[in-house]
Amino acid sequence: MSIPVLPASTFDFVRELKNNNNREWFALHKEVYQHELGFVESFADALLQELNIHDVIETLSGKKSLHRIYKDTRFSKDKIPFKTCWSGGFRRAGKYRRGGYYFRFEPGNSLIVGGFRGPNPADLKLIRDDIAFDAAPLQNILNSKTFIDTFGTLRGEQLKTTPKGYDANNDGIELLRYKQFLLIRRFTDEEVLHENFIKEASITFRNMRPFFDYMSEVLATDINGR
Repeated sequence: MSIPVLPASTFDFVRELKNNNNREWFALHKEVYQHELGFVESFADALLQELNIHDVIETLSGKKSLHRIYKDTRFSKDKIPFKTCWSGGFRRAGKYRRGGYYFRFEPGNSLIVGGFRGPNPADLKLIRDDIAFDAAPLQNILNSKTFIDTFGTLRGEQLKTTPKGYDANNDGIELLRYKQFLLIRRFTDEEVLHENFIKEASITFRNMRPFFDYMSEVLATDINGR
């Protein structure tokens, strides 16, 4: 069985699109786009298979995981019509598996992301309450060698001050300030186009699991601890 690889042409196309981001050019190159899209869909299919080895994903296919290349410009000042990257995401199955997987393949700006981009107020309070009660479980995950080697540090928007209702002297005050909880690993173009990338992408997603397992337990436990 051949190893799924993203060909250099997938990056070549989005580079050209970035320099010709208009509907006329895209219409003339629609067949090229569809050809390259096929490679990305096949790679996303392989990535989905890898994910399902160590998690349960409800996204049905690589094709279903991909975001549209067409931008919604109706309410935006930026009227450029097309995205200049290949991107998508996988949804974990079931209400007790929390967190999401995301990828973006873009020349000079490729990354794999997991976590919580915009937790609702109720979820954010549950997370903060758990950190305030005992920050050690999350701190241990974030300070593990695997986490640091893969992601460096936790990312996401943070408050500049102590969130209302929490103690500024709490041991987890730095974590309490987070409004987003993101795990990000960046890749060079050479890494993305390498035949080993499917393995590295899979390892990256797998290394998110301790963080996801912690968050899932926090967000799925009721006030009675069940």
